[in-house]
Amino acid sequence: MRKTNWAGLMRFWLTAAVILMLTAGSVHAAEEKTYQSLKLFADVLEELENNYVDEVKPEELVHNAIKGMVGNLDPHSSFMPPDAFGDLQDDTKGEFSGIGIVITMKDGILTVVSPIEGTPAYEAGITAEDIIVKIDDVSTKDMAMWEAVNKMRGPRYEEVKITIIREGASAPLIFTLKRDLIPMTSVRSAILTPGFGYLRITNFRMNTLDDVIENLSGLEKQEGGLRGLIIDLRDNPGGLLDQAIQISDLFIDKGTIVSIKGRIEKNNQAFKAHPNFPERNYPIVTLINGGSASASEIVAGALKDNFRSLIIGTTSFGKGSVQTVRPLKDGFGLKYTIARYYTPSGHSIQAKGIQPDIRVEPGTVEEDPKENSAFELMLKEKDLKNSLKPEAEETKNKKKSQKDTEIEKLNKDIQVKRALDILISYGVFSKINGTN
Repeated sequence: MRKTNWAGLMRFWLTAAVILMLTAGSVHAAEEKTYQSLKLFADVLEELENNYVDEVKPEELVHNAIKGMVGNLDPHSSFMPPDAFGDLQDDTKGEFSGIGIVITMKDGILTVVSPIEGTPAYEAGITAEDIIVKIDDVSTKDMAMWEAVNKMRGPRYEEVKITIIREGASAPLIFTLKRDLIPMTSVRSAILTPGFGYLRITNFRMNTLDDVIENLSGLEKQEGGLRGLIIDLRDNPGGLLDQAIQISDLFIDKGTIVSIKGRIEKNNQAFKAHPNFPERNYPIVTLINGGSASASEIVAGALKDNFRSLIIGTTSFGKGSVQTVRPLKDGFGLKYTIARYYTPSGHSIQAKGIQPDIRVEPGTVEEDPKENSAFELMLKEKDLKNSLKPEAEETKNKKKSQKDTEIEKLNKDIQVKRALDILISYGVFSKINGTN
């Protein structure tokens, strides 16, 4: 079978292209530089194909060259082989089995954006900003992101070992995780106290808007309606842009939600809000942290800049670039960055993130004051002999439902408690000032 001369073919097509350009008119300086660079590439390819110590596959050399070319642009651009390109759709469609983390390349290092709530990685304690140095004892140095994703995904219940470097830890941390199905449910809600709701959005998938509307409807139908809402976007790595825009639009009646600006005019867009029915005029506090990225930053930025929500927590991740995906021949795919996101006030999210209005570090509220507190040693009504028990005391100790346990846990979350205190205080002062 005759061997294909890849370098010769490339040289032929380059020459033909130059002849066509000369026929059409003068060759611009930029086009001439591109041709010279491609000619250099063809020379190197021919040299390796003919003289390298081992026989090489020219198509692999070309693919690796493309991989390097795209991968050096930014952390979110990549050239993907057919299997990786097919798997790209799994994050927003259908189920897949893995450990449940979103990753990125940060300064060339494989870094965790955030764990997905309810997954093996989340339950094991992997956190945003963790650096993954090994997967099953294979170094991640020079590993493409799609390769890392493929190594962490696999059959359900099979184990994968992840070695992590964490700031503040004296030695690498090793996690042995059992792969599991990654949950598709991205929204849940609860009433923390009468009149005040909690809406948790873990990511933005194809059905997230519908889930948000359903959960909001349930919260708003409570007796007396909603007097305040907490939107929790902590450790939300993002997802589909259209879902983030439409969810923001539920709470904003006019103005800009987000702008997209790139080098090419056709990639520039501004997404506007529309009047809502029913109107949602209740105050909102939104929670963010270092694991809030991309689409969740768009929601937080839109609510903040439109003065629709107070933002508390810690600075978000800062993933403010827009990618497009193009299918190529033979099943390959190309994902590359085409623009940047800008909040309604014109601030770029990229590498800066969303700054909270009030910085609140994570933590848990202590259950009981110190036993030796002077106030705790003072006699109280409950300490008197035969004192009356509080009303409904007999039901207090009944077995708690899972929902009750979750609400109890939320009320011990310092960031959630701070948000709830702000909403309740707002309602109190509104009544005092006669504005409610």
